[in-house]
Amino acid sequence: MHIRDWPSDERPREKLLSRGPTILSDAELLAIFIGSGSRGMDAVQTARQLLSQHGPLRALLECPPAALAQLPGLGPARACSLAAALELGQRVLAAELARGVLVSDPDAAGRHFVQRLRHQPREVFAVLFLDTRHRALAFEELFSGTIDGAEVHPREVVRRALAHNAAALIVGHNHPSGNPEPSAADRAVTQRLRQALELVDIRLLDHLIIGDGAPVSLAARGWV
Repeated sequence: MHIRDWPSDERPREKLLSRGPTILSDAELLAIFIGSGSRGMDAVQTARQLLSQHGPLRALLECPPAALAQLPGLGPARACSLAAALELGQRVLAAELARGVLVSDPDAAGRHFVQRLRHQPREVFAVLFLDTRHRALAFEELFSGTIDGAEVHPREVVRRALAHNAAALIVGHNHPSGNPEPSAADRAVTQRLRQALELVDIRLLDHLIIGDGAPVSLAARGWV
């Protein structure tokens, strides 16, 4: 049975139009880009096979476009469409924290750190510098390490904050394992950073841990 023969409320495109994209599964979203299936399968079955063999979704979409183009059911045109859609999404997220934008929504900062850090194969420590009104000044990746950790130097964070004339900042780093649970070392470096920044009257607003799923906020746990 082709997707066009399915009940209208079960077809991915019709579901998206009537109920929004969040209701769709990973396979259904991917099937919209695929359009038609391969080897006797419909687009949703083809998408499920791709996710089963090359997924999960994040791992599949982090493949270079040239590698995506070689996968069954995709090809150059569909791979380009996926890569373009990802880039559009990343640019939209980046625009949320363009220089001068007020960072009043903690979720916006979290999405920006996710966009910049989640795909990194090693731990990367980054800083979002803010002015007195919590408007974005700059975003910098300051330290990177092995797959096990990144060595953070509070003095360098302070130096860059002063260079940007920042009044506050949000820091974050990724866990390549995908587990965003803060370690004892994460808590310790947070305290060292907070103490170093207090000496120059700069506020540490949060430390975000990026893994799979939503970022973990140390401020929300009372550890900043």
